[in-house]
Amino acid sequence: MLFDKATFLLSTLDAFPLLKDPKGVPLPEIALAGRSNVGKSSLINHFFGQKNLAKTSATPGKTQLLNFFVVKDKVLFVDLPGYGFAAAPGAAVEKWSRAIDLYLNQSASLRLILLLLDSRRDLTPEDRSLIDWAEQKQIPLLAILTKTDKLSSSELQKKRNETRKQLSSEPLPYSVMDKSCRYFLAKQIEAIL
Repeated sequence: MLFDKATFLLSTLDAFPLLKDPKGVPLPEIALAGRSNVGKSSLINHFFGQKNLAKTSATPGKTQLLNFFVVKDKVLFVDLPGYGFAAAPGAAVEKWSRAIDLYLNQSASLRLILLLLDSRRDLTPEDRSLIDWAEQKQIPLLAILTKTDKLSSSELQKKRNETRKQLSSEPLPYSVMDKSCRYFLAKQIEAIL
């Protein structure tokens, strides 16, 4: 599996890195996006099997910088700050919101957006806006339903059906309590890249 080890590279609100392979080709970038407290950091740690790779917190808005992780010198994962409610001053939220917009609109190497959606919540206007933006830019977007272990199997199936209708694509359920989720997500990413 390609995604079995990652290394933290840097955190920034500007001066985004551009890493290249030995032939000088820019590494593809995968951005993780979603509302505050959706579980991006937990997914990163679980997906790479590294407990403290990304810092987790129960407080919405703890990720306030764009965090770059390099995977075997082949792919960059970019953990974007969450949108929506954040336990942070308005000026800080505005600053990282501008940085997200700047990154998304300037990155020529962005190949995939992993949009994390809390399986217990409805899509937000911000989710919808990102989905529309990705469609307009023709950047593949993979919707991931997080925290699925908190739902019964019938609740999860209902949520998957609702989300599929809203996105016109199949959302991928993900729980950090289930190791097999890593495999299924890796296969989805590999198929897109």
